[in-house]
Amino acid sequence: MLVAGSVIPALPLACTSMKYTVSIQIETITRRDPADLREIPRDSVVHFDREIVTKGMWSAARERLTEAGPRTTLWESETEYRFSSLPMRLMAPFMRGALREQSHVHMQDFKAFAEHATDVREAKS
Repeated sequence: MLVAGSVIPALPLACTSMKYTVSIQIETITRRDPADLREIPRDSVVHFDREIVTKGMWSAARERLTEAGPRTTLWESETEYRFSSLPMRLMAPFMRGALREQSHVHMQDFKAFAEHATDVREAKS
């Protein structure tokens, strides 16, 4: 059962439901490889994929993390958006910059969390 605000920690097919003032979106982790992130062999690629569904829109994010050097990680992120409602399809060309900016903010938040254990939810609420 999925409850608003419930989180099952980053396991494949885990869901998070987030309720915003304008909509509800459901995030599903579709891939986390390797499953155990405590002991990652050198030269491995970590894959973390997720889908987000909300009214009128679906998006998928595919993240790849690889070791780039001592204490350095290369993070590649690919995001795809699909719009199902006519209003969203009409607005899509004008939203490109906003979607890129939102992705950049999420990446900066994750970087702060990964490098400094900063919980950005506390800072932004």
